[in-house]
Amino acid sequence: MTHNFSASFLPQTMPRLSLPYLCLVCLGLVLSPFAARGQEVLDGIAAVVNSEVVTFSQVRELVGPKEKQAHDTLKGNELVEKIKEIRMSAINDLIDRALIIQEFKSKGFTIPEYFIDDRIQSVIKDEFGGDRQAFLRTLAAQNYTLEKFRDFQRDMIIVQEMRKQAVKGTNTVSDVKVNEYYKEHAEEYSQPEQIKLRMIAIRGVDNDSRRKMIDEIRQKIVDGAEFGDLARMYSEDSTQEAYGDWGWIDRKKMNESLTKIAFALKPGEMSQVVELGGSYYLLYCEARKAASMKPLKDVHDEIEKALLQTERQQQQQDWLQKLRRKAYIKMY
Repeated sequence: MTHNFSASFLPQTMPRLSLPYLCLVCLGLVLSPFAARGQEVLDGIAAVVNSEVVTFSQVRELVGPKEKQAHDTLKGNELVEKIKEIRMSAINDLIDRALIIQEFKSKGFTIPEYFIDDRIQSVIKDEFGGDRQAFLRTLAAQNYTLEKFRDFQRDMIIVQEMRKQAVKGTNTVSDVKVNEYYKEHAEEYSQPEQIKLRMIAIRGVDNDSRRKMIDEIRQKIVDGAEFGDLARMYSEDSTQEAYGDWGWIDRKKMNESLTKIAFALKPGEMSQVVELGGSYYLLYCEARKAASMKPLKDVHDEIEKALLQTERQQQQQDWLQKLRRKAYIKMY
């Protein structure tokens, strides 16, 4: 006895994806220079999943672009280890895919052909402007028959929807878990102490005239001149055009010496002349913000979403492990 997927089981709308992405990425089959020669090189068995064989050509098709990127960025032992990691991940992905499709078939499920027809028509409409012949030419250029493409679409839907079924009913996370996560990750939701800072920097401590200049600038500010106006006139750092404005900064923004001085200032207070690293500095604190923490109500939904995603991923992994435990799997 077979069972068609119900309309609620299958997605009502499919994301708009390019033809190569639809038939390759979602199925873990990537066209590459390796893939084009896939049937021309000596093939072999990478793994056996119950009665199904995973071949080395399938692995090569999947890892082609990733291996190319690794070759472009890595060398030596690091490259060797990365290639091993990429290929092992690909084999495991193909094993999982085979197990999911086998599970689908073992339950007697089928997919109505009109779902596949609708998917293909959507590809032709969205990616080829409704030009069926252009679509067929693209398939032929990539050595794919229409029937093979249909099989790809069918398998893609199976994998997507079986994964969704594995986490069906997981739609909420308890407030207790949200509160626990909030407390355990308090640092992620905390706002450190900050000050709104302006600065004047004068380069060249070896010149007496430069020291005299910074002293005169400070005295003008003490006598009532605006710190920002003088920063715009005299400062020699990147904030000159902004009237010396560094905006709101925390203790990680500047070097330790300047940070210590800046955070010792009260709002409206200016520092003494600071000599450091071949320059003179004047620091001015406009305002302060005490360290604070985002209220739970402001981040509740964000935490719930993250926990829900983690829980669903774990449920999928548990489901796949269950499929693996009851299957015969041999890797070569």
